[in-house]
Amino acid sequence: MAEGLRERKKQRTRQALIQAAMRLFEEKGFEETTLAEIAAEADVSTRTFFSYFAGKEDVLFYDAGARLERALARLSARRPGDTVADLLLQLIDDSIGQAIAGAGTFDAAAVRVRLVLTVPSLQARALHVLLDSQLTLAKALHEAFRDRLTLSEAGATVGALIGAIMVAVMTDVDEDRSVEEIMATVRRAGEIALAGLRALG
Repeated sequence: MAEGLRERKKQRTRQALIQAAMRLFEEKGFEETTLAEIAAEADVSTRTFFSYFAGKEDVLFYDAGARLERALARLSARRPGDTVADLLLQLIDDSIGQAIAGAGTFDAAAVRVRLVLTVPSLQARALHVLLDSQLTLAKALHEAFRDRLTLSEAGATVGALIGAIMVAVMTDVDEDRSVEEIMATVRRAGEIALAGLRALG
């Protein structure tokens, strides 16, 4: 019982830090926001902040590992009738739901997208995370569809899909679109990319 209470308290503190950081990043800018300010906004000490995150960048990518794990789990649970394109579209829909719900509000999701696409240090971190994730996903896609895709074809498939989504989202951010519009763009870009992959079955 006590263990469950402690875990819930930890999750509440973690969420408070994420939401505090997002608010401050939006109000002051990423570079201008300090760790001490984030901790104070969440009503915890700076030491407590470091119990949850190594630095400011980690707050923005707080769910990267969990999202990748969910994607891998869906790929490994492929049903016999699933096609490559259909399964990848399910991954896109899952990812949209996670992006919207993960930070608590539509506004927080929009802040994260804008920051990742406009702050150079975050762009570099995002690229590193993205490349690692794409390689891992390509290997998992190959395993799920060994009868249909070589490893290089799986890599090309994942690269085409994520590349299409990233460039489309960047155009939306440039035009200051709402997060609802951005998420619609994510799905549409995925559909366009996958239309060219349906020949793979």
